[in-house]
Amino acid sequence: MRLRTFRIGGVHPEENKLSLESATQIAGLPRQAVFPLSQHIGAPAKPVVKKGDKVKVGTLLAEAGGFVSAPIYSSVSGTVVKIDEAVDATGYRKPSIVVKVEGDEWEEYIDRTDKLETLEAHPELTSEEIIERIKKAGVTGMGGAGFPTFIKLCPPPTAKAECVILNGVECEPYITSDYRLMMEHADEILVGLELLMKAVKVAKGYIGIEENKPKAIELFEEKTAGRNDVEIVPLAQKYPQGGEKQLVDAVIRRQVPAPPAIPVNVGAVVQNVGTAFAVYQAVMKNKPLFERYTTVTGKKLAKPGNFLVRMGTPMIDLINECGGMPAGDNKLLAGGPMMGKALTSVEVPICKGTNSVTILSGDDARRKPVQPCIRCAKCVSVCPMGLEPYLLATASALHDWEKVEAAGVTSCIECGSCQFTCPAHRPMLDNIRLGKSTVMGMIRSRNAKK
Repeated sequence: MRLRTFRIGGVHPEENKLSLESATQIAGLPRQAVFPLSQHIGAPAKPVVKKGDKVKVGTLLAEAGGFVSAPIYSSVSGTVVKIDEAVDATGYRKPSIVVKVEGDEWEEYIDRTDKLETLEAHPELTSEEIIERIKKAGVTGMGGAGFPTFIKLCPPPTAKAECVILNGVECEPYITSDYRLMMEHADEILVGLELLMKAVKVAKGYIGIEENKPKAIELFEEKTAGRNDVEIVPLAQKYPQGGEKQLVDAVIRRQVPAPPAIPVNVGAVVQNVGTAFAVYQAVMKNKPLFERYTTVTGKKLAKPGNFLVRMGTPMIDLINECGGMPAGDNKLLAGGPMMGKALTSVEVPICKGTNSVTILSGDDARRKPVQPCIRCAKCVSVCPMGLEPYLLATASALHDWEKVEAAGVTSCIECGSCQFTCPAHRPMLDNIRLGKSTVMGMIRSRNAKK
């Protein structure tokens, strides 16, 4: 088997796929569901319900708040008890809709049958209709970024899509939710890929899967045997292979230029396998995005597992289903240890982009003492974007925003490879994230004045 990979940088964190062979469980319903209005990149959604309203599973709670936005649907049935602020995965209090759960009544328009719907059986689905259904259902990137999916399917006039690449890499060391989804819903993912290909009017699709998932590679190769329109691409195990620019390089050997360039500028539309599954459900089953596959994991967790969980469920509910919070020092992350965000509360709700709840315990939960930079350049050698992380981190710490911008901080994908490899344990990613957010704000202000 010839394995492909990206050509610049990369690291090899210790793999801890503790829940790899744990079949997906259906998480229990919460007593109360919290729906932040900012579960996606772009403008927050706007509430269309008010306190006291009765809702069902699939009821629209909030409509898109702008072009770059996405609607939010209820994952539970019950009563809207308040529209207030609640802490989300950013650690800040954000506008949210709170629903008291009462039963489990679904909207009738949702097709809840297990019958597999194929594209061949629905010739009436045009590219425009597929995109409109995806937009209406509130589908966003399920790999964590949360970009509204329909926008990726409408490339700018200066770019032309040539292929769709599905991301089945799941390179974060602990997360297994995408793997379980691929093993349990391969047929739906393939139909989702076909829908995405028809939406952007291309005849070629790829699915990239890392070599540490041989069963998934074998399964998808069996299901696509004899097809010329879909190719399964086994990839060498290297982090951050799941970054869309790294995946494009690995699969079709094209490198995406610095921002504002995006993968479609080199002919590729990249979507997560979870997104493809959500697209299938949205288009073929009239099912909005209100639940997702999520891994709950940690070395000291009694029963790490994978769950199909309703949005709005507090993380503590899932942790309790895995045996409860371990004793001792713990750090709770939304996501994996490389790119995940540390949380201040176990009541943070599961949102569209929550692919994992990770608990680091003991020494893993504590940072090592920071030492002076020894100019070893390891951070430079592992940066998958070809940047100079030591320079970006230092300039950000000194608030030298012009230098930070000139050094290309907007190209940073925040993968954490630099901080992972730093022998001095410097908080490089923390500083770079500060610099990137500041510079992005400066750029938006400049553009607004034009």
